Amino acid sequence: MIGVDLSHMRQFIPLPYEAALTPRLHLAHDRLRSGTGAGGEFTGWVRLPETYDRAEFRRIQAAAQKIQGDSQALVVVGIGGSYLGARGVIECLRSPNYNLKKKSTPDIYFVGNGLDSDQLSEVIELLEGVDFSVNVISKSGTTTEPAVAFRFLRRLLEEKYGREEAARRIYATTDRQKGALKTLAAAEGYESFVVPDDIGGRYSVLTAVGLLPIAVAGIDIEQLMAGAASMMTVCAQADMEKNPAWQYAGARYELQHQHKEIEVLACFDPFFRFMAEWWKQLYGESEGKEGKGLFPASVEYTADLHSLGQYLQEGRRSLFETVVRFAPPAHELTVPYDAENGDGLNFLAGRTMSDLKQQAMDGTLLAHVEGGVPNIRICCGARNAFTLGELIYFFCYACGLSGYLLDVNPFDQPGVEAYKKNMFALLGKPGYEELGAALREKLPRQS
Repeated sequence: MIGVDLSHMRQFIPLPYEAALTPRLHLAHDRLRSGTGAGGEFTGWVRLPETYDRAEFRRIQAAAQKIQGDSQALVVVGIGGSYLGARGVIECLRSPNYNLKKKSTPDIYFVGNGLDSDQLSEVIELLEGVDFSVNVISKSGTTTEPAVAFRFLRRLLEEKYGREEAARRIYATTDRQKGALKTLAAAEGYESFVVPDDIGGRYSVLTAVGLLPIAVAGIDIEQLMAGAASMMTVCAQADMEKNPAWQYAGARYELQHQHKEIEVLACFDPFFRFMAEWWKQLYGESEGKEGKGLFPASVEYTADLHSLGQYLQEGRRSLFETVVRFAPPAHELTVPYDAENGDGLNFLAGRTMSDLKQQAMDGTLLAHVEGGVPNIRICCGARNAFTLGELIYFFCYACGLSGYLLDVNPFDQPGVEAYKKNMFALLGKPGYEELGAALREKLPRQS
């Protein structure tokens, strides 16, 4: 079960805040659950762990088994919420070195998340002589980055297998009824999965958007959903003492009022790096509007203690830390004895790496708190599918609450549309000619 430890942030709050904040949390909670708040049409994820389409879920499992049987690699085409969650779960539960490990499941490559030709060329090169399938994820099918990448991969599949067999190796996760990708999938006979109308991209990891690649990696998606369902029940409680999402959202809100402008998500587990990337999109895109919201950053300890540690300890005091702690790992290592003791570390001989990490965690926490950095701890169970399902739902629910506490719509992203429009105009997309000309006048003259 997810627990929130606030004992190391309270000294930074001048007065008890829970009683004063509870009515606002009640209101945010009611709006989130009833879908009556801003962006309420995108709150389908709130009850998803109990309402998800069981028939489609079984199709996802069957498709994953097919890909595992006929492919040595799966290429996932998507950007933002269409890939960050899946990559985060796969790396957290299977390893950041997943593609390098000996395993019975396919390698998984993520493309369409940028416009770098070297990156795409490298993946295409890695696919030479390899049986592969493609999962293209896009609600519209017209988002520039994944659409461009899919053009290359579709052509590669058709050249390798022919059009008919290529169609059997393409899996489209897209809108239920409309859009360019939906139209193409229907015409070509691609197996299709649904991006729900009422769930936005950054909240969609527990839909087909994330579940298909996660299942291909050999992760038990039933346990992932079971963990989310367990946390859904906990988060349904309108009680500050019983609901960890209330505790986290409330603490973040109060720390903002104490002029903390940056939240640094920290973890001592290198497997967590891309989960932190998913978290940054979730909170940054949900809260960062109307001149509001915490800036979400992340660090990977203990490595980043030797890079960003100085700033965290003694830099500007405008930040706080949220530390994710997992239970000790399944694979334990014990520090060996060295007769020469050249490094002076024999005092650690016989102790486990988990013990060392625990002391590093505690020492870092105390140092940072004494240095003026409030600390919130998210305490999790063992690193497995059930626990990660709990954590995903917890972060999503707390994020929805946080958005409503700030009086913003946590489910739109108008700023994203602003630079999309400019990019279309500068690329010469039909209909954007006038804007393109105006923008080019503002650009520096090329010598």
